Amino acid sequence: MNVLSVEGLSVDFVTAEGRSRAVNDVSFSVPRNRTVALVGESGSGKTVISQTIMGLLPEKAHVTGGRVLFRDPATEGDPVDIAQLDRKGPTLRAIRGNRIAIIFQEPMTSLSPLHTIGDQIGEAAQLHRGAGPAEARELTREMLSLVRFPDPVRGLDAYPFELSGGLRQRAMIAMAMICHPALLIADEPTTALDVTIQAEILKLMKDVQETLKMSMLLITHDFGVVANMADEVVVVYHGRVMEQGSAAQLFGNPQHAYLKALLNAVPRFGMEPGERLVPIRPIEPHAEGFLKSGRTRAATPGTPLVSLSGVTKRFVTRKAGMFGGKSHALLALDDINLTVNRGECLGLVGESGSGKTTTAKAILRAIEIDGGEIRYDAGAGPVDVSKLSGADLLDYRKRVQLIFQDPFSSLNPRMTVNDLLSEPLVIHKVGTPEERAERVRELMRLVGLDARFLRRYPHSFSGGQRQRIGIARALALNPEFILCDEPTSALDVSVQAQILNLLKDLKRELGLTYLFVSHNLAVVDYIADRIAVMCRGRVVEVAPTRELIENPLHPYTRALLDSVPEPDLDAPLDFARLDAGRASEPDAWPHPYRLTDGMTPTLVETEPGHFVCAPGLAGRAPLSSVKEAVS
Repeated sequence: MNVLSVEGLSVDFVTAEGRSRAVNDVSFSVPRNRTVALVGESGSGKTVISQTIMGLLPEKAHVTGGRVLFRDPATEGDPVDIAQLDRKGPTLRAIRGNRIAIIFQEPMTSLSPLHTIGDQIGEAAQLHRGAGPAEARELTREMLSLVRFPDPVRGLDAYPFELSGGLRQRAMIAMAMICHPALLIADEPTTALDVTIQAEILKLMKDVQETLKMSMLLITHDFGVVANMADEVVVVYHGRVMEQGSAAQLFGNPQHAYLKALLNAVPRFGMEPGERLVPIRPIEPHAEGFLKSGRTRAATPGTPLVSLSGVTKRFVTRKAGMFGGKSHALLALDDINLTVNRGECLGLVGESGSGKTTTAKAILRAIEIDGGEIRYDAGAGPVDVSKLSGADLLDYRKRVQLIFQDPFSSLNPRMTVNDLLSEPLVIHKVGTPEERAERVRELMRLVGLDARFLRRYPHSFSGGQRQRIGIARALALNPEFILCDEPTSALDVSVQAQILNLLKDLKRELGLTYLFVSHNLAVVDYIADRIAVMCRGRVVEVAPTRELIENPLHPYTRALLDSVPEPDLDAPLDFARLDAGRASEPDAWPHPYRLTDGMTPTLVETEPGHFVCAPGLAGRAPLSSVKEAVS
């Protein structure tokens, strides 16, 4: 029995520029108690299809053909054609949020900041199940327990901003499940989450699906998620279905060129040295003009460029209240010792809150550190970054630049691309207006964008194009060291491959040094020469990339590797093993890795260049005995 049948669906958007077709003759079905994945790039029409099923299409969108038949397993009646129902009518309102529920992509913008989690989840029970306030609160508590909220009773009175991304997503799942829907639409439910939290959410969705016996339409661009969750797959491109079939068929024997291209763009462990991802739309950077002529080789590649010694940073938070409250010190960086060598890419990985971005900001001197030293060698010997001022600090700012995580919020929407790229040149008084204009055009060519786009505003570009503008802006002052703060986490897999290849090519052509911050070890495995793993403000393992991937020593590193979903049906996530571990809790790590409050996170060298945080082995020698103890 099919809970949902989409037959020949077409959806048009009518705007001032005319009519455009977002969905074109799409057909697929979702069987009872099964998971169907809807896969494609941004702009392929996946979300428009889900909006049609939910009756949430915007006013300018119109269903111009086809049917969306919903058959409720709880009733014996005929199927309902959702496409023909009044979007604001009582029939569709009784289905929406009750028999068909949705989990949105970004929980922070989907939850009301003015209402508690308990009120928002309980509202659905009051509207659709006729529950009173007390009953709705009890049902909400039960749902929070089902989605394994750490403290369901306290969670009822929490506001969204008080929760982490993973807990907010659990709250969204609880809200969708409270009416025990027949069909759950999950629109990119794990895109914004760390790999460890993503694995937890995927397991949770599988468990709840089994408990409630429901069907699921999973919308995603992550083939690792598809391989672990989907029974059937529908591949969509530009509003059309390119290929569909069982997961085994599509992974084992993909037929359409578009599906093959998507699979080739996915970073995966075990890629051969020199092997490259194959993006659907490749970019070939051409460094010329000022980018080549203005670059000087100040020092030998492989020598230390940035060194962090005993770096500590605390943030003081104050519990809000009418009469104030006690302050609380959060140790964001705990005795960080790290070196970035000239010409290399050092990957910095870990969960949200592990201190990755704080480390990058400390190097940039966007925040002041409380202890330790950060030394930078521009060629005349290492200098303490915290003591730079005036012209020396301005020169340091030119040498070190940042690529931001979110290409949407990091570009000023009121500035044209020309203004965005020329602003650093104006601030640092580089060149004449004519020279600046030529530099801006060179930057556009370097990242594969047409110079005719310079008069456009950021909103007219796709996510990948915006990130390329962000990269061009970071290169405007011809820096030698670039901090990449999760530059691909918000992008589709095909666009991610495009950006990763671009960054690799720029590093080779311009002799750049990268600190690449990410939570995805598969991405870091592709781009980094060495990897440093962080957890709870501490560096727990540092090693050459291949050594760390093939021989991880620290339990937290092993948990990160185990949590990465691979686009391979023969390598599924071990949900039972992930569920049993407490890998991100330092006091739960086994000896000799265990860290308790007040202990110094000591790095021990087990192999040449391979360091692991093992306080229980501090001072032990030689290397062979250390290696034997941690094996």
